Amino acid sequence: MQWRNTSRNYGLTSILLHWIGALAVFGLFGLGLWMVGLNYYSSWYRTAPNIHKSIGILLFLLMLVRLLWRFLSAGPTPLASHGAATRLMTRLGHGVLYLGLFAVMLSGYLISTADGRPISVFGWFEVPALLTSIPNQEDVAGLVHEYLAWGLVILAGLHGLAALKHHFIDRDPTLLRMFGRADA
Repeated sequence: MQWRNTSRNYGLTSILLHWIGALAVFGLFGLGLWMVGLNYYSSWYRTAPNIHKSIGILLFLLMLVRLLWRFLSAGPTPLASHGAATRLMTRLGHGVLYLGLFAVMLSGYLISTADGRPISVFGWFEVPALLTSIPNQEDVAGLVHEYLAWGLVILAGLHGLAALKHHFIDRDPTLLRMFGRADA
């Protein structure tokens, strides 16, 4: 398998960026759902949010790399069997996923830095609080973060279902391309 994308399939770099990002999104969603139910006396009350924030910052960096990689290594050529509507929905779907991801991460940043403190990423480095003057910043960003996270996970689920539809109903190699299977 090649590192770079080819006209027929995705390369290892794109595949790893995709699946690591997907695991991070669903992992962060599950962690977020779990941690909001913790009470003050739970041993995870402070630890879980710190893990959530740290992974969120690392996901942000991964997404920046992924965006850069999209410009450096174009994806496979659209399949001839995909009509104009399918191609448009693919572009729109991916665009909304990217926008949703960045919006969720931005709102998470605004929650975490509302008090003016930086975000420590596993003690490796800190991300400074640059914007702290929005009225009710933590509450507003928290509500936005929650709704966007739900929307993002639902959209990602639909994205997965579309890939399964291509594989099992249309019997085209759309899903296999994301596993680097050019001959599929």
